[in-house]
Amino acid sequence: MSNRIFRILLLIAFVVLSGCASLPDTVGRPVSQARTDVADTRLAAVAAASVDAQETHLSGLRLLPAGDQAFEARIALTRAAQKSIDAQYYQIADDASGRQFLRELRNAADRGVRVRVLVDDLHAAGQDALLAGFASHPGIEVRMFNPLAVRDGSVGRRVFFSMNEFSRINRRMHNKLFVADSVFAISGGRNIADEYFGRSEPANFIDMDMLSAGPVVAEMAAVFDAYWNSPHAYPIEELATSISTEAATWHFDKVTAAAASDVAVTAFDSLGQPAIGPQIAAGRVELRMAAVRVVADSPRKADADTESLADGVVMNGNLDLMQSAHSEVLIASPYFVPSRRTMDVLQQAAENKVHISIMTNSLATTDEPLAHFGYARYRQALLERRVALYELMPGDDEREAHADGPHGSLGRLHAKVAVVDRRWLSIGSMNMDRRSAHSNTEMSLIVDSPVLATQVAGMLYTDRLPRSYQVRTTSAGRQGIEWVSQRGGEQVVQRSEPNATTARRLRLQMLAAIVDEELL
Repeated sequence: MSNRIFRILLLIAFVVLSGCASLPDTVGRPVSQARTDVADTRLAAVAAASVDAQETHLSGLRLLPAGDQAFEARIALTRAAQKSIDAQYYQIADDASGRQFLRELRNAADRGVRVRVLVDDLHAAGQDALLAGFASHPGIEVRMFNPLAVRDGSVGRRVFFSMNEFSRINRRMHNKLFVADSVFAISGGRNIADEYFGRSEPANFIDMDMLSAGPVVAEMAAVFDAYWNSPHAYPIEELATSISTEAATWHFDKVTAAAASDVAVTAFDSLGQPAIGPQIAAGRVELRMAAVRVVADSPRKADADTESLADGVVMNGNLDLMQSAHSEVLIASPYFVPSRRTMDVLQQAAENKVHISIMTNSLATTDEPLAHFGYARYRQALLERRVALYELMPGDDEREAHADGPHGSLGRLHAKVAVVDRRWLSIGSMNMDRRSAHSNTEMSLIVDSPVLATQVAGMLYTDRLPRSYQVRTTSAGRQGIEWVSQRGGEQVVQRSEPNATTARRLRLQMLAAIVDEELL
């Protein structure tokens, strides 16, 4: 069940259920911190060789646009780690990628690596045995962020029987972070699931991660520690009380026994970059030196009594960056439901003659139709502010075969990036919507690098935008908007929304009438 449907179920329920399950009152939550005794590790030596020792205030960075290379990078770092691995994700799926990821972490723990895994609880329905079995291995700890008290059944069932706690469970940890030996980190938009790494049919996500080394990694490790030690983080064994340790261990070993041990990866991504694993083996990873800062919401954003209409730290940081633009802002976000301040920033940009381009999913490619409907309400207002709007078209096999990620499947935009003046780059977990602004916790990197900013802009302008509908006001003075695409060298104009049947439009209108935009 999708995150949007989850929120609909919460909203339409008007009965506060009695006799609901509750979370444990007392929780054993030992405090721990990122490892700092890592100077003698192999990865520390690789990181030192990969950054400029003279530029101690800069960090080494590399974009990971290809899904297969992004997965291979995580596995390669896991296999090379000697002291610690910290992983924080909104979702670790019980699929081929999730099982392989967990088994590699288990293998690392068997070598003596301390493993801490923090997962948001929403999409962990049915995973108590898997995660408790994983945590039963020595050296591994698993904590669930802001858990639902009901542990059995589907996501829908758990949500329904937790509706008496709407103000709390509506807040989710959306962060994505992986830190190996406190010297390398991967952050960005990808969760751990097949569809983020080009392994799923019939749809895969088009996404973007960043590999980091240098001083920025310590900042990200501190963010992990804040969430790990938060009162919202519950050890899995405190929740999965109906499953014995022996049964959970047996379950984990059984379901991960068949997980793949090899990692199929293309030799070079669309930027001409080789896979990470061979570079780690060679002792040096090719990175770009840049100034970078971490912008992260506090885990206290998940407090039930937090002001829900206040933009979070990450949203404000990104809007401040956009407001600083002199000439151009390019935004890619799978969901775009602007807040009042977002619209104000775009209005100011129009007045200052800053060119704004926004790329998001079309109705045909989105995995969240209701969120798309929320965005559609703002299309006319955005066009009036001279924003260039692009919506990703559904691709056929031939087009997608040349893209990073989807192969022979529907490509869905999931990357969350912004490029300002071809110098500044924001990349992280935050969508440009109300949920990311007000309810979910997020993390982003804001990077001062013309090289990296130009790389992202180039990929979007040369690859994604030509395969998108351009949304514009209708010609010849008619009221309304139209969708323009290029097919076979010819321009195709559609004056009604592609893939929007009357029945689908009516269904979305009915749902939108009862769903507040703050939940989108």
